[in-house]
Amino acid sequence: MSEAAESTTRCCIVGGGPAGLILTLLLARRGVETVLLESHADFDRDYRGDTVHPPTLDLFDRLGILDRVLALPHAEMREFTPPGQSSGFRLDLMDVPHPYVAMMPQAPLLALLAEEIGRMPNARIEMGSAFRELIVEGDRVVGVVYRKGVEEHRLRATFTVGADGRGSKVRKAAGLHAQDQSPPMDVLWFRLPRRPDEPEGAHGAVARGRILILLNRGPEWQIALLFPKGDFQAMKERGIEALREVLVAAEPSLADRVDALTDWKDLHLLKVAADRVERWYRDGLLVIGDAAHVMSPVGGVGINYAIQDAVAAANRLAGPLLSGSVPIEAAARVQRDREFPTRVIQFVQRRMQATIVERVFDGGSPPKFPWFVRIPFVARFFVRLMTYGIRPSVLGPEWGREAVAK
Repeated sequence: MSEAAESTTRCCIVGGGPAGLILTLLLARRGVETVLLESHADFDRDYRGDTVHPPTLDLFDRLGILDRVLALPHAEMREFTPPGQSSGFRLDLMDVPHPYVAMMPQAPLLALLAEEIGRMPNARIEMGSAFRELIVEGDRVVGVVYRKGVEEHRLRATFTVGADGRGSKVRKAAGLHAQDQSPPMDVLWFRLPRRPDEPEGAHGAVARGRILILLNRGPEWQIALLFPKGDFQAMKERGIEALREVLVAAEPSLADRVDALTDWKDLHLLKVAADRVERWYRDGLLVIGDAAHVMSPVGGVGINYAIQDAVAAANRLAGPLLSGSVPIEAAARVQRDREFPTRVIQFVQRRMQATIVERVFDGGSPPKFPWFVRIPFVARFFVRLMTYGIRPSVLGPEWGREAVAK
């Protein structure tokens, strides 16, 4: 292998998920020279996170790309029926521009964002570029080493952002430590055909100590089967037919199509994790999204919290990056902006797991919801909390229309 080629940029972002792509797009539109490194060669793979919440739709609108986003295949979720309940919660968000959750496959959305970045002369995406290590001088991170094909490259950067998801290699290389909050469950994801006359919204069901969540993806149901952590091997030993029986017991309407599941290769195991990094930054570096806080799947908020991190980072870092120097305090402010909202939603997720998920797993009992959640203003507050969160990030006043609608 030849000696590593070296180049420079203002901002290096590692990870081409929602957080990394949005931050790249925002910084480029402010005039910041930005390079994004993505280890995969393309976005053509299966993702489980499909929920795009109202604040993210608001951001796409502000960026002038909402029409293109909504032209992608998607369904609008305006009601959710929790497991074990006969009626659902409406997303009572009529006072907001986009009062629904868009159920949208993530791969084409990421490809659209990458295409938008491709229009920017001061940004580039290096696909198939695997992070190797940080370049550190003294105590400050000054870039990264990455491999593309057989060639190793050194990219020196004024500032580096790790947006490389759960199991972040950037986080590990930076020596940033996380507090584990993983719930006692894992999830099997799979798809089954959906008939046009079936419910539009998402709904859940319970049977035999398992929880089933069905998400509308147009011609298909994207289905999550929640079960106690560590039970997957025992499930496999009981066989695919036993799994089909559990699905039909939970949702009898699936009886005419569960035979489509013929092999365990038709299902994808997600080992559920949740954590939060104690300190999201060091001099010259910041981690955001799942690299800073892996979210439980409860509420499907992961994509949206990652994108809100990206907005907060753009607000705090764009000015210093344009000036050529990013003090450590700028990165610290991003954590201060986003840590409290993240703590709040992770607390809510843990309480929901304790009152819903663990009750089903421990005794096979239906989930029991507090009576007060059926009070209209309480239900509205809860829905608002899950869709918008506490203190959602918005682009600051320095982001005039000319900066975002290019």
